[in-house]
Amino acid sequence: MTTTDMTQEARHQTALDKYLEELPQLKEEIKDLSADEQRDQIQWAFEDEAESQGLQPWELTLKYTSTPEEFEAARLVLHKEAADVLGVEWDEYCEMNNLVV
Repeated sequence: MTTTDMTQEARHQTALDKYLEELPQLKEEIKDLSADEQRDQIQWAFEDEAESQGLQPWELTLKYTSTPEEFEAARLVLHKEAADVLGVEWDEYCEMNNLVV
């Protein structure tokens, strides 16, 4: 199964798993917590990481589960969909979200 065939939930879990692999110190810090508490801590750290990179959590999920080319293409498609849903002109949406296209 390729990452393009994954459900959003499976893609996000894959991203969290890859993210945690990069942070042995976080894994060590949360090892004695319950499974639910571990999941929460990982999710919060992931969201903080996304924010520190200027990304939304869903964008960081894409980044961890795509090639750089796939990431950029999928990211723009999803942002365009969001602009359409919000009824915002693309240029205005890009400016509001600090997107450079």
